[in-house]
Amino acid sequence: MIDPDRLQAGLARVSDRAGLGVLSGDPQRLTGGAVMESWRFVCGDAGFVLRRAPSLAFMEGRPYGHATEAALIEAARAKGVTAPEVVAVLEEADGLGSGFVMRALPGTADPKVILACDDPAGLLRQAARDLARIHRLRQGDVPEGVPVMDYRTAIADLKAQFMEAGGDRPIIALGLKWLEDNCPPEVEPVLNHGDYRMGNLLVEGSTLTGVLDWEIAHFGDPHEDLAFGCMAVWRFARYDRPALGLGSIADYIAAYEAEAGVRLDPARFRFWTIYRTVWWALGCLKMAAQWRSGADRMLERVVISRRTSEQELDLLLLLEEDAPKAERDREVIDHAPYLRKNGEAELSELALAVSEWLASVKDQFSGHDRFQYAVARNALGIIMREDEHIPLRPDREQIPAILAGRLNLHRREFLQELREDVLRKVTVDSPKYPALAHARTKWTGEE
Repeated sequence: MIDPDRLQAGLARVSDRAGLGVLSGDPQRLTGGAVMESWRFVCGDAGFVLRRAPSLAFMEGRPYGHATEAALIEAARAKGVTAPEVVAVLEEADGLGSGFVMRALPGTADPKVILACDDPAGLLRQAARDLARIHRLRQGDVPEGVPVMDYRTAIADLKAQFMEAGGDRPIIALGLKWLEDNCPPEVEPVLNHGDYRMGNLLVEGSTLTGVLDWEIAHFGDPHEDLAFGCMAVWRFARYDRPALGLGSIADYIAAYEAEAGVRLDPARFRFWTIYRTVWWALGCLKMAAQWRSGADRMLERVVISRRTSEQELDLLLLLEEDAPKAERDREVIDHAPYLRKNGEAELSELALAVSEWLASVKDQFSGHDRFQYAVARNALGIIMREDEHIPLRPDREQIPAILAGRLNLHRREFLQELREDVLRKVTVDSPKYPALAHARTKWTGEE
């Protein structure tokens, strides 16, 4: 994390250059954000937010930098999108690395608060409206360098990421093969936000006040943006409301179609739901590699990497629709943990002891440190549960057969094996993940 004195001095330089006024008080690190840092600060009576990369190395290999992202946001605002105003792009002399400054907007991005709002249906219509407005942007409306997605190249890139990460997860391999076999023809590309989902929407009451985090915007199929926000992971505690955790997919699509003046294709929607589930599974998986490389040593990276199993669970729920009924109906056993309790302290008991000590000093943490405290206890929980559960069966040898199409969900008992493995893995990694309870009920009959 950036040195506080360096941050203060850099923000003072940016504020002076942009005419924002005199910097007052200490900047506050905002929680959340799996990739970039966000800092709120005050100049005079106005609030602002600095969005920056954790390091310059973190920006390597990205299709465009923060100056282009800032220009994208301004172009979206010009189309009526509820986006924040960018007031300054960082320069080398600021000493803050890569990023930009936005005028702070009212509201919260906390899904727990937003999903408890009084009018979720109204908020869903507002989200659909803004997404339709984003999709009105064409290549001539934004700076050069924003990529245009080639669908098959994108699938090949995911496959390369999978192999680089070890290529040993059969559910992801099944997803990759399905994408190759079901890739649709390309359509006229529109600007995709790329990360349009709960957690990146700022809301006050039941009113949308800002669309945040534009760093992976690109040109492609509008169905991709719509499908991404409907993934199970972005519903948070409202698994029963599949569109952004706010309502039904049918209502979301109807509101979008009314604003955009188009008709959507259910088959394309399913394709992009599966594509982005594979995409996010691999995105979670590579967080550990980023931590190992030293590009970003934040604790969240290693913990997010263990959320890969959530996406494998969601992916299997999507893919199993194509399996024979006899395989879908096969009994699934949800293996209980086995405990080894004799003699010296187990690994799980050591982790529990540290977790209990952290709980005793919780009140000493504030701001971003309090968020990190929660992440640290999550990490210890993973260690405890993994030490207590039956190890997963090795599966690397299955991957070549899956990718070649020789092994699929039509093979007797293969779906059953995958279901049992992924139930066990998510129980270790994310036992409170809402889709886990749904899958357990669906597959085992247990409530």
